[in-house]
Amino acid sequence: MAAKKSSKKPNVSKEELLQYYKDMLLIRRFEEKAGQLYGMGLIGGFCHLYIGQEAVVVGLEAAAKEGDKRITSYRDHGHMLACGMDPKGVMAELTGREGGYSKGKGGSMHMFSKEKHFYGGHGIVAAQVPLGAGLAFSDKYRGNDNVTFTYFGDGAANQGQVYETYNMAELWDLPVIFVIENNQYAMGTSVQRSTKSPSLWERGAAYGIEGEEVDGMDVLAVKAAGEKAVAHCRAGKGPYILEIKTYRYRGHSMSDPAKYRTREEVQKMRDERDCIEQVRDLLLTGKHATEDDLKAVDKEIKAIVNDAAEFSKESPEPALEELYTDIYMEAEA
Repeated sequence: MAAKKSSKKPNVSKEELLQYYKDMLLIRRFEEKAGQLYGMGLIGGFCHLYIGQEAVVVGLEAAAKEGDKRITSYRDHGHMLACGMDPKGVMAELTGREGGYSKGKGGSMHMFSKEKHFYGGHGIVAAQVPLGAGLAFSDKYRGNDNVTFTYFGDGAANQGQVYETYNMAELWDLPVIFVIENNQYAMGTSVQRSTKSPSLWERGAAYGIEGEEVDGMDVLAVKAAGEKAVAHCRAGKGPYILEIKTYRYRGHSMSDPAKYRTREEVQKMRDERDCIEQVRDLLLTGKHATEDDLKAVDKEIKAIVNDAAEFSKESPEPALEELYTDIYMEAEA
């Protein structure tokens, strides 16, 4: 049983570092645009933004390979972009258009991509955790070395089905990485008010599951921990838990004014711990990029996001007949 906070960081090339910067910036700018479209009434229903947490999914995707699967909760846009889903298809789904990944019928919380091995987007708290174990079971059954990244939050970590899943995953040595995105607040309740456990990953000890705590504001630390977890699973040693300490800058959803924390707390995180600014500083101080280079990157990313927004506006709404498609699957006896 691991019993220490992960501090090892991998050596990365200039190209890798710049790619992490681009990937995180794409998520940040995409989410900012999604917030704008929501305010304009173009996105309906719920919309949970990933702003502040970008290093978690970018770091873990850097440790993944083709064939690995991912499943998460309703705060899912960043996961989609990080695994390579088209920003146009994601934004079109957010606006309920035909060009979206679920043909405009899933919205923010329920879109999927079989091609990118992304299995949602789930609106019920912790419902994705046993499903993630099921995905991992399918790979073990097939005898390959793929792993499944099963993401959930600190609030979901208190749900009973999480521990039922821990038990089954360890019992069957499933290749699943349980990723606890601990952003400090479950909706409006801080971790300190919701649990007496000093850490969340250590709860796996009752089932014999190894794990560790990771600095989720440091993409390189996340990548290093991800590589360790992936190696553990691919070696047939069963599940692994990563409690990734991160922070969301916005409210729980677009309808949340986040009055349960101070502006000073949020601003301090932005000023001192922002995951994108940390990589920006590494690029500049290491002379891997100039200010002009990074301005060009930002311009490139904004163009991608603006194109996605325009595509989503121009894509037609789904036809009424779509209400009856993709509901049942016919199977041969």
